[in-house]
Amino acid sequence: MRRHNKIQIFSSIIVLCLVSILFLPAQSSAGTLNSKEPVPLVGGKDKASPDIASEKGPLKISVQGAIMMALDNNRSLRVEKLTPEIKKTLEDQENAVFSPVIGGDVSVTQEKAKTQSRSAREIESGDTDTEVNVSRFYPTGTDVEVNLSSQLSWSDLYSDFNSTRLGVSVTQSLLRGRDLDYNLAKIRQARLNTRMSRYEVRGFSESLVADIENTYWDYALAKRQIEIYTESLRLAERQKNEINEMIKFGKLPESELVAAMAEIAMRREGLINARSTLEKTKLKLLRLLNPPDKNIWGKNVTLTDQPVVPDAKMDTVDTHVALALARRPDINQAQLKIDSGDIEIARTKNGILPKMDLFITLGKTGYSDSFGSSLRDLDENSYDAYAGITFEYPFSNKAAKARHRNAALTKEQSEAAMENLKQLAEVDVRSAYIEVERAKKQIEATEATYTLQKEKLRIETEKFRFGKSTTLLVAQAQRDLLASRISQTQTIVTYLKSFVDLYRLEGSLLERRGISLID
Repeated sequence: MRRHNKIQIFSSIIVLCLVSILFLPAQSSAGTLNSKEPVPLVGGKDKASPDIASEKGPLKISVQGAIMMALDNNRSLRVEKLTPEIKKTLEDQENAVFSPVIGGDVSVTQEKAKTQSRSAREIESGDTDTEVNVSRFYPTGTDVEVNLSSQLSWSDLYSDFNSTRLGVSVTQSLLRGRDLDYNLAKIRQARLNTRMSRYEVRGFSESLVADIENTYWDYALAKRQIEIYTESLRLAERQKNEINEMIKFGKLPESELVAAMAEIAMRREGLINARSTLEKTKLKLLRLLNPPDKNIWGKNVTLTDQPVVPDAKMDTVDTHVALALARRPDINQAQLKIDSGDIEIARTKNGILPKMDLFITLGKTGYSDSFGSSLRDLDENSYDAYAGITFEYPFSNKAAKARHRNAALTKEQSEAAMENLKQLAEVDVRSAYIEVERAKKQIEATEATYTLQKEKLRIETEKFRFGKSTTLLVAQAQRDLLASRISQTQTIVTYLKSFVDLYRLEGSLLERRGISLID
């Protein structure tokens, strides 16, 4: 191929690319649809927990410190927080539909053939076709394409001939595909899916915080149970020693020792179970906290907060119900699902319409013996124009009508599900409210029971020392006192956990713990 032909090919490519680049806008016309909402970040007022010991020492932590550590380090939460980012990529994929697309091709044809004259001379000829186009689809249902093409024909029989054409094609949907609600439906639904995933993260975070608090108080309860069983075991052993002394001086028969020994065995059994519960609860707590340590399972945990009755004032139950209906993540997700149904109805409704498109193609062609001259020749009066309308509509259009009916029924189902969910949420909150009140009254009852059991043991012990009671009755009184002491602590922990459950069910637990989460 001739050298100047190659130069013309590359020159035309460069010029066409520059024209295409100039056509590209600085921003997408669908830029207003690009969601700039940040991925939800879970954080609190006190990111640095001053009550947490160094990595090498024991883990000394408060309830708030435990919550903050888990929000920073919990692996399950780390997995959940990636979901909105993944969903956001789907938004970007749908937005890409309205991004400009540049294309082009270059083709070369060369032929060598003998003429049919007497001399039968070999003639070489060829064509070089270059084309660059930029196309873009707009939310208004408009498809625009700018095309710049150049054709160079050369032959040994005639001089080089170059034609350059600049054209614009516009296709506008008149019925199906013209509505903004139809063309933007997938982007809007992708955005709603991203928001729903954020509410999923919120719901998971609230459940995690509730689990951390409950496990923290379970661990405190297990520690307290060990203390109670240890003290009770010492009391039982002291009772056994007193019985031995009384048997030694002939004041009691040896059979009285059996009940005391049985009681000691029961105390040891309870202590073993309490220690096992403590270790298992510690593993669960460490799993939730995931402290920055290579060997977290061997780490000792010291709690700086102890279970005490909080000085909390309750709002009316209707206030808590109203808060739940406004704040609960599952209810907000259900509302977004209804909104997505509205978008789907609009999209499928447009699909019922016939397809009718208006197309217009305009172009100008320049002719010359070189590419540059053919470009200058575009100023001449020559032009080409095409216009028309295309129409398409399937008989009965059953598929589109079925999709629209499906969307309408799905939205109706989502609305019914929302009403059911609201009712369930109200039952949850009212039940949790009753539990808080019950737990508070139970604290007063267990305190009275403990006081009476303590007095009962004192009286039974005095009677035993004067020979008016038995070892078995004293052991029973000790056992009842032990149970009442454990029940007293359990009731306080239950009361604390009942508040956690109420706040979680009304969707306010994060805010009540000083944690901000961007919806």
